[in-house]
Amino acid sequence: MPAALTIKLDSLSFSDEQFYQLCLANRELRFERNSQGDLVIMSPIGGETSNRNGILILRLGLWAERDGTGIFFDSSGGFRLPNGADRSPDAAWLKRERWESLTPEQQQRFVPLCPDFVVELRSPSDDLKPLREKMQEYQENGAQLGWLIDRQTRTVEIYRPGQAVEVLENPESLSGEAILPEFVLELAPIW
Repeated sequence: MPAALTIKLDSLSFSDEQFYQLCLANRELRFERNSQGDLVIMSPIGGETSNRNGILILRLGLWAERDGTGIFFDSSGGFRLPNGADRSPDAAWLKRERWESLTPEQQQRFVPLCPDFVVELRSPSDDLKPLREKMQEYQENGAQLGWLIDRQTRTVEIYRPGQAVEVLENPESLSGEAILPEFVLELAPIW
């Protein structure tokens, strides 16, 4: 089963409100929308990947609560990127001042900002090419740091603005660098 199905909507387009209502009316499904307006329907992930994503969210959340400079989001959080795409990274973090600059209505809907930090955790059914394209899209839309964690090959691709992608083979941990000071993700529970 493919991880995602993309439906070309050349002759039909959804307004932001219609797309939001579509997502609300079909909560059991996960939708994204690419910058061309095509609808992306993502399949549920298996238990093992869900568990690993839960560990990732827990670690990021504990750090974010302790640090206090931003807020974190799980894979259910939607972000409206500057290029018009609606994306839901597996984990994300946003600086608090950017979050607080939003109106209460904007905070209730898909966040109209690109996260400062994003993570995509590759599941066994995910093709690597679309994940890499999403990571590049996050970077082009303002993400300051991104991790593409590939459990199958035990590699991590690190995305930073203005730099080539760095590939780490079987790292023991990842650093949040200057974006997430003192955040270290131990990878043993993720692998």
